Amino acid sequence: MNHQKIIKSNEKPYSLSEVLDIIEHARRFGKEPGVQVTAKVLAKLKHPETSLPYIHVAGTNGKGSVCTFLEQLAMQSKKKVGKFTSPHLIRFNERITVNQTEIPDEAIVRLGNFLLQQDFGVEMTMFDYCLVMAILYFREQECDFVILETGLGGRLDSTEALQQNPLACVITRIGFDHMAILGNTLKEIAGEKAGIIREGVPVISAPQDAEAAAVISAVAEEKSPKKYYEVTSQDIASLRHIPLRMQGEYQLENAATAWKAFRVICGMDHAEMPDENEKKALSETFWPGRMEVLCKEPFLMVDGAHNSNGVEALAGSLRLLYPNEKFHFVMGVLADKDYLKMIELLLPLADSFVTVTPESSRALQGQELADLIRKRGVDAYFQKDWKNYLLALRSRGTEEKKTICFGSLYFIGDVKRLYEL
Repeated sequence: MNHQKIIKSNEKPYSLSEVLDIIEHARRFGKEPGVQVTAKVLAKLKHPETSLPYIHVAGTNGKGSVCTFLEQLAMQSKKKVGKFTSPHLIRFNERITVNQTEIPDEAIVRLGNFLLQQDFGVEMTMFDYCLVMAILYFREQECDFVILETGLGGRLDSTEALQQNPLACVITRIGFDHMAILGNTLKEIAGEKAGIIREGVPVISAPQDAEAAAVISAVAEEKSPKKYYEVTSQDIASLRHIPLRMQGEYQLENAATAWKAFRVICGMDHAEMPDENEKKALSETFWPGRMEVLCKEPFLMVDGAHNSNGVEALAGSLRLLYPNEKFHFVMGVLADKDYLKMIELLLPLADSFVTVTPESSRALQGQELADLIRKRGVDAYFQKDWKNYLLALRSRGTEEKKTICFGSLYFIGDVKRLYEL
């Protein structure tokens, strides 16, 4: 379908900046659950998603990395792969890719105008717009299959509105995040994430804490008996010899989760070791903003660890990669995160902290964060003009301590943008 034909000739189409402004300033949460809103939109569009075989990925941490490992594995098998993830770090286009090529501005303008001129009878959120745009684009591109990352949860997520069953449901490691919406216990959060599981569809789960594992396995055994696969320590060990491009011990877990899911989809779930094509795919996979070194002299790494589970993984990886070292942390987080636990996890590794206020209405004020850290006996100060601070740091050439910027993906995206100038 050429959606450009839908635009009325007597109406001036929105420009790229106007389309993005309208979509990005749509409500973050709708009056109805996303699954209901998107279901109505897709029905009015006569279900464009039904021609797209897809893999559904939910979880707390590692979703983007698992999606990207899956993408690379499928591309290595000569498949045309659409991938939908969120949020973006620098460009909106990052959310929607086909074989790792971002959706072009032209398609955003064309499909955005098409969606914005429709009366769907419901109030769409930013996520609803992004997801439906992705589906329309993937159908135009005739993707062999699509990888869909959930937004916030699973059970009521917009991605759950697709009419047909996925090829597989993948659940990455579950931890504490978005508790005000998903629940205050791992059992409650896991129940929401496990909501993507459908009748008869294979389920692949990353290693989980016992409480979360019990919930996922119970739902999987009820809906997909004999089709539940847990990533084991042996699965992870079988990939340990592969030189992954992405740093971090937790990336081995993400790679194993994607590899196991890919094997299940291909009907080869009993394989004990990856073949040469799979090794190549896993070793070439890269997902920006995850223990990514932006500068070696002076050393600066960025990591999107924005909750306690992510920070715990970051801390463990830093200990393995740089034993006995202390670090200079630059931290910017949102106020609805468990930032007190994040601080506690990093105190043993910290030489000092600089705090910032991310560009978000939900940001925790940097001055408040610095005060909390100082009370725990570690040097910390708020840097309002953090961009000039990092530029000055880079110009010095060498630093005794490695600098690690982490926290909100809004902040990490801004740091990457600064270093790409």
